[in-house]
This record gives sequence, C-alpha cells and structure tokens, in this order.
Amino acid sequence: MEFFAEPRNWVFLAFVVFFVLFGKMLWVAIRDILDRRAALVRAELDEAERLRREAEAMLADAKQRRQAAIADAQRLLEGAKHEAERLTAAAAAEAEAAAKRREQMALDRIAAAEKAAVDQVRLTAAQIATAASERVIRDGLTPAADAALIDRAISGLPAALSGRRAA
Repeated sequence: MEFFAEPRNWVFLAFVVFFVLFGKMLWVAIRDILDRRAALVRAELDEAERLRREAEAMLADAKQRRQAAIADAQRLLEGAKHEAERLTAAAAAEAEAAAKRREQMALDRIAAAEKAAVDQVRLTAAQIATAASERVIRDGLTPAADAALIDRAISGLPAALSGRRAA
C-alpha cells in the first residue's frame, strides 16, 4: 500500500489512465492537425512549383521576345544604313548631274558668246571690207575703166551661162 501513498505514483497512474482513455483521441487529433498541416505545406509547395514553372516559362518567353526585338532592331539598323547609303549615293549622283548640267549650260553660254563674238567680228570685218571696197572703187575707177570693165563682163556672160547649163 505504500505505492498508493506516494503522490508521484498517483500522478503517474492518472497520467497513464488519461493517456489510455484519451490518448487515442488525442493521437487522432494531433495526427489530423499534422496531416492538415502537411497537406497545406504540400499544397504550398505545389503552388510554389507551379509558380516557378510559370516564372521559368515567362523568363523563356521574355528572352525569346528580347532576342526577337534585338533581331528586329538589327534589321532596322541595317535597313537604315542601306537607306542612308542609297540616299547618299542618290544625292551624290544628283549633285554630279546638277554639276554636269551647270557645266553644260556654261559651255553652251560660252559657245553662244563665242559665236556672237565671231559673228560680230565677221559683220564688222564685212562692214570694213565694204567700206574699203567702196572707197577703192570710188577712188580707183574712172568712167572709162568702168565702161571697159562692164564690156568685158558682158562679153564673158555667154561663156559663163553655157558652163552653168552644162552643170
């Protein structure tokens, strides 16, 4: 009986009875709580995995779009370079053509000025020659010399006309 007189033994017996009577229920409750917690953790892990896959897919898509954008930018730059080269060549050709046109216009003006100068020189020379001839004829020919010159021209007229008919 000494066993029941000890308070520690009563605590031990109460503890054993408590766990025998309520242990299964307590164990089931603790197990259910832990199972729910495990399921919640598992669901969070699954959600985290799904989010990670989505993030990786978004990252791959972003990388692909970035590469496409870089390729587009390079194509645009190359197109702009080609267009700039084409415009530069066109501007150079246009400038060269304009210079040739101006040069040709200057040459035409020079040629026209030369022709006008030559025509003016010829006209002036003809006027001087006419004036000189008139003075020589007026001063050098007498009425008797005029009559002899006219008679010679008249006598040579039939020969000159016959030569013309044969031609």
